[in-house]
Amino acid sequence: MDPKVAFMPNFIMCYFIALGVMLGGTLIGGIGAYLSGQPPLTYIFSLANRLKIWALVAAIGGTFDAVYNFERGILEGNTRDMFKQFLLILSSLGGAQTGWLIIHWLTQEHLSS
Repeated sequence: MDPKVAFMPNFIMCYFIALGVMLGGTLIGGIGAYLSGQPPLTYIFSLANRLKIWALVAAIGGTFDAVYNFERGILEGNTRDMFKQFLLILSSLGGAQTGWLIIHWLTQEHLSS
């Protein structure tokens, strides 16, 4: 995320970016499945499982920033930045998991399995 923005806005934005990627990506993918003749709810459910990691990567702004912050935390002893990055990743995971749960509840594919 943007280093010029304070931590708490970044924390909140990571959560909602991951949530938005999950909800938007799966619902738009469901429209594509419908237009191509596939069962949309089944496709939305399987797409949600595949999009979780990409929602995390999109929310934290790419993997290299996270790796760089961990490197600085370990090599330069800047554990504060490392802890902040860990919290941002945790926030992104929460947003992706919330999006997955919403899709899981909407599609109810777990009932047919």
